[in-house]
Amino acid sequence: MSSTARELIPPESREPEGASVKRGRTRKARGVRVRRLSGRDKVVLSLMVGIPTLIELTLVWLPMLMSVGLSFTRWNGLDLGDIRPAGLDNYQYISQDYPPFWPAVQHNMLWLLFLALVATPLGLLLAVLLDQNIRGSKIYQSIFFAPVMLSLALIGIIWQLFYQRDNGLLNFLLGTAGTPQAVDWFGDSSVNIWAAMIAATWRHAGYVMLLYLAGLKGVDPSLKEAAAIDGANGYQTFFRVVFPAMRPINIVIVVITIIESLRAFDVVYVINRGTNGLEMLSALVIQNLVGEGQVIGVGSALAVVLLVISLVPIVFYLSRTFGKENKA
Repeated sequence: MSSTARELIPPESREPEGASVKRGRTRKARGVRVRRLSGRDKVVLSLMVGIPTLIELTLVWLPMLMSVGLSFTRWNGLDLGDIRPAGLDNYQYISQDYPPFWPAVQHNMLWLLFLALVATPLGLLLAVLLDQNIRGSKIYQSIFFAPVMLSLALIGIIWQLFYQRDNGLLNFLLGTAGTPQAVDWFGDSSVNIWAAMIAATWRHAGYVMLLYLAGLKGVDPSLKEAAAIDGANGYQTFFRVVFPAMRPINIVIVVITIIESLRAFDVVYVINRGTNGLEMLSALVIQNLVGEGQVIGVGSALAVVLLVISLVPIVFYLSRTFGKENKA
């Protein structure tokens, strides 16, 4: 539009400078066509989604469904033609006539409580201390994280050397090594569960420490500054501001703690194959599924019980947590 023609238009009816240009660009943008996926893109996308899904179906969901199905059968694990329906007999057997079952449930629950009330707070404490930028912080982090890189089977062997009755370091420090007063920490059924849980804590605390360290680094410093301005002390700042801000990390740690406690197997199996006071559900599953005396139906029923016990608290916690977020 020319300047002369623009002057003839009343000021209140004039179009802002550049409006016509923007309108033209908008029309052009609306006319742009979105490029469709090519055949190669579709193949790549299908492989990226399909391969992980197939692996999970093959290694997780299919065995789980097979275990559920086999828990209602009698089978010696050799000939498929020998599979016979058993209904709920396997579940009735393990709950009423299988002596190690209820001690194993109690030990798993005790393991969960110990990790939740001792190992996890210990890991949180280590993370808070190492987040203070103390001298040698990186070295301490490496020392506390080192057990996480070891397998639980190797940790069981290391702690066997520590707990040995005659030559173990603990009895040596207590001055009872080689004497009748020496405690057989892994052989005595009244104390071996506590000794095994301490060994598991050595590893679990380092893992929790690493996760909480990552969470503490991600907390906005302005939150701490605002709490300090409001007069909050260090204790109040952490538990009322910092800790709630790490909700995603807290969810991960709760799930990991539950899973670690219920699938505890390596340490107790290395010590005494999950017997003599160290009965665990995972060890009972292996005892019934592997070996000459395998009872596939009973082992599968134990595996299903372990699966249900694992899923119930996790689903309950996650549903409540994410439910609160959606309402907010």
